Parts: sequence; structure tokens; C-alpha cells
Amino acid sequence: MRYSALTQRIAGDGAAAWKIHDRALELREQGVDVLLLSIGDPDFDTPLPIVHAAIDSLLAGDTHYSDVRGTRTLRSSIASRHQRRSGQEVDADHVIVLPGAQCAVYSVAQCLLDPGDEVIVAEPMYVTYEGVFGACGASVVPVAVCPENGFRVEPADVAALITPKTRVILLNSPNNPSGASLSLKSWKALAALCVRHDLWLISDEVYSDLLYEGEHISPASLPGMAERTATLNSLSKSHAMTGWRVGWMIGPKALADHVMHLSLCMLFGLPDFVQNAAQVALDKDLPEVALMREEYRQRRDLVCARLSSCPGIRPIKPDGGMFVMVDVRQTGLGAQDFAERLLEVYGVSVLAGEAFGPSAAGHIRIGLVVDQVRLADACQRIASCAADLLQVRRA
Repeated sequence: MRYSALTQRIAGDGAAAWKIHDRALELREQGVDVLLLSIGDPDFDTPLPIVHAAIDSLLAGDTHYSDVRGTRTLRSSIASRHQRRSGQEVDADHVIVLPGAQCAVYSVAQCLLDPGDEVIVAEPMYVTYEGVFGACGASVVPVAVCPENGFRVEPADVAALITPKTRVILLNSPNNPSGASLSLKSWKALAALCVRHDLWLISDEVYSDLLYEGEHISPASLPGMAERTATLNSLSKSHAMTGWRVGWMIGPKALADHVMHLSLCMLFGLPDFVQNAAQVALDKDLPEVALMREEYRQRRDLVCARLSSCPGIRPIKPDGGMFVMVDVRQTGLGAQDFAERLLEVYGVSVLAGEAFGPSAAGHIRIGLVVDQVRLADACQRIASCAADLLQVRRA
């Protein structure tokens, strides 16, 4: 039977990246002791006040159709939160609630891009971006970064890639997988490029609550950027709510209207009981959220400290996020081969950097998604893998 060309555009190296994670799950089912560090799913429970809010909402009968845009109360809370943090003046009409930031980036891309348009994306990039823009028929133009510079984007490198076909720049700060963030100076230079060339900016800020070094900047707050920026965020990482599928887009009112029309065709809104739970997540001062953030920071420091003195590997300390990139090139294996050996022989599941783009070649991504005891165990196994490979090379 025949399938559409879309099916080819949404399947690529990014989709294939999860094969090692699937293999790790298979080994676990067989009873193998596998430390699963290949997916960014928090190991914390969603804070109980959020859970109780959903249960109360269900018991109250909030199980019917909801506002496609998201409840005005929730959108107002999202707008207020964003305005407090960024200084950008927005209200509920600038916000659309969607099932996670993944859905948000897909929806915004569909509303901004036509076949043949170019999207400049800093790499290493999140593995689904390729499929998202492929679904639009747009071409991804990657911005190479340097591991020795902490994977940070240089505005001059972005400027060199702009062509008459460029329509959008997408930047993810802090970045997944590298954890690199952008300074105010860099953001100002990038904003000037967007204004000069009349470009849209998609700002993926999912990890903004997990920034440990420096200050998070929302570029939509910079001069000339509010009318050309779609800011994406969610509760998945900050509140351990990956399975709740709560994300949003903040942008110009016209873009919000377009995204609402797409949501009407495709999603028809989030359940009210989920939105009521999200309301509690945003409005309540939950100590669990601060504790999770501090735990991630400690895990980052633990991994970097444990691996920094290990022969053959070099961790790159991230500014934020829930991952650490580790350079394994001195072991003599490519990252994919190293990751496969690490899983099959040492029982640790990580993703190979090549899945995120050529800039991450020779690196693995370690998820900070187990407690510190198991994370220390994983570091020991990774060090053993590297040491054994170095011994083979010397033999």
C-alpha cells in the first residue's frame, strides 16, 4: 500500500536515536540490571498537591470538552509567570495551552513554515526537531558549535547561514542535550539578526527552571522581538509532569489564533482536570519543585566530579538541564559504538551524541534521572568501559 511523502519526512536519524533506549528496555524485561539514563524522564513523583487537584477536579465532574485555547484562568497564570520572569508584557490572549512543548513546537512550525523554507537550528539539537520541520517540508540548517566552547552558539555563525529562504531561527536555552545557555550579549546579537532579516524566533525554554549557572533570558522581552517570537515552555521537567502533557506557546495574538485553529483541527483542547492540576503547579509555592532543582544540580556536580579524572573521557559541565555530555573520543570508539558497548557489557543506557547533530559526535548524553547512589554506580561503569577500551588500544 502507498503512504504519503510525509511519512518519509518525519522519520530520520532523530527517530532512530531511540533504538538504544528500546534495547535497554528489552534487556530490563529480561531481568538484566540496566541503569536507564537515555531518556529525560524525571525520576521524581509529581508533587502531591498537583495530583490531588486533578483528583478533586475529576470527582467534581470536569471530564467534558474544554476551551481549545486552554482555560482563561490557566492562560492568565502562564502569562503572569512569564511576565514576572522576563519583563515582557503579555496576557491570556497571547497564550495557547497544548499537550507538551513537543506539540507546541510542531504547532508553531506548521503555522510559520511552508515547503522550501529554511530553519536555522543550533546543534546539537533535540532529536525530534528534524521530524517536526520535515513535516512542514522545510529544511533544517544546523549551526555547528564547538564542544571546547561548551557547545555555546556564536551569533556570527548564525548570521553566516541566513539566506533569502531563511524564515525561522530555533534556539533551545538551556539546550538539550548539552545544557549550554545563551548570555544576554548573545541574545541581543541574535535578536538584532532577527529584526534585520525579518525572521521569526522559536525560543524553546523548557529547561529554563533548571538553570544553575548564569541568568535565564527570554528573548521575546528584547526590543523588536515580541512580535516575532514564539516562546515555548512546559511543566514536564520542572514539576516532574512528563506524562501529564502540559505545555504552552506564548506569542503574538495573531500567531496564537493560528495555533488555536490548528489545535481545533487536531487536539480540541486539554482535559479540564489536567489544566486544573497545572493551575496548582503554577500558582502554589511548592517546596518539592525547589528540592528537585537542587537535586539535579547536585547530580550534575557528582557526574562531572566522578568522571573528570577518568582516563579516556571528559565531561562537559552544563549550565543547566538534566543531562551531561561526555567526550569519549579518546577511547577510540565512536559514540554510538561506545553507547552500545556500555549497554551490552556494562548495563548503562545512554544516547550517542551523533543523534543530536555532528557537533556532538564522539560524545554521549547521560541523563540525570536516577538517584545519586545509582548515578555514582553508573559513573563507575562508564569509567570501567573507557578504561577497558584504553587497555585494548595499548595492547
